[in-house]
Amino acid sequence: MSSFNKFYETWFDHLNQLVQQLSTAPKPPTTEEQHKHLDDLVTQTMTHYAEYYRVKSESVERDVFNIFTAPWASTLERSLHWITGWRPTTVFHLVYTESSIMFESNIMDILRGLRTGDLGDLSPSQFRQVHYIYVLLLWNVYRRVSEMQCETVKEENKITSEMSAWQDDATELLTTSSDFDLMIERLVIVVHKADDLRLRTLKKMVDMLTTRQAVEFLVAAAELQFGVRLWGRNIDRPSVTA
Repeated sequence: MSSFNKFYETWFDHLNQLVQQLSTAPKPPTTEEQHKHLDDLVTQTMTHYAEYYRVKSESVERDVFNIFTAPWASTLERSLHWITGWRPTTVFHLVYTESSIMFESNIMDILRGLRTGDLGDLSPSQFRQVHYIYVLLLWNVYRRVSEMQCETVKEENKITSEMSAWQDDATELLTTSSDFDLMIERLVIVVHKADDLRLRTLKKMVDMLTTRQAVEFLVAAAELQFGVRLWGRNIDRPSVTA
């Protein structure tokens, strides 16, 4: 078992613990202490992700091909990889899905008068104003997310093109005396760029959201990761025949 394999198992278990804390934290926070606790949990989770990419970067330098084969991952997880990890644009699909669910839930809360501030006593005119402001705020978030998505798509496509160019050039190794070490260095650079984009996208999204939204986003992202891993392991598990 490689050193990164061992690291990943420990890192994954710690992520599970952090997500449990995020999931059970009071939402919305009602005291200053609870607000600080949520902020600290988000910071700890982001630091945990940053640590993953720091250690992975060192492992890429040592053996980039081992990172591509990803022996710590299930076959399903590997089939979903984009240059040794998740596609950065996955973040936006997740946010759009989660925000749509949250929007529908919040609207129903307003209709039932369950939101804080005793909105059940609002007049029809006041309700329309509150609803209008809420939609404007949501639209502003969508606009900012959409702009960030366009930038991320461009970077992702550029890195994909670099990976394709490397693969095209790698075929020449069979027929020419191309410098193998130089080819490895190029591949390492591509992986570093992909991981940098992944972490930057995650950080930008969390910075764009409120603390409560960031908590819900991080929980949803981790639960997706947990679900794919569990499903993949079940697929890989040898069937028991009588």
